[in-house]
Amino acid sequence: MVTVLLPGPLRSEAGGESRLTVAAGGTLRAVLDEVAATWPRLARRIRDERGDLRRYVNVYVDGEDCRHTGALDTPVPDNAEVQILPSVAGG
Repeated sequence: MVTVLLPGPLRSEAGGESRLTVAAGGTLRAVLDEVAATWPRLARRIRDERGDLRRYVNVYVDGEDCRHTGALDTPVPDNAEVQILPSVAGG
């Protein structure tokens, strides 16, 4: 099992949940594919139409930025935490 942590701005796309549990592990791609199957609106906020991570979405696997550990091919072991954080801008 893998836990996916969602910040407030994304929770409405997952029925208000702050933590999702998915069975898929192996890679970040597999985890996000399972998220997409259950919460398609949430998935569209995380990945673009090509399936790549959106530019302003940061994803961490057990605290490590996935952009530095293999992007969608980042290994995700059992019992890992995947944290999804959209960038916030303003001024």
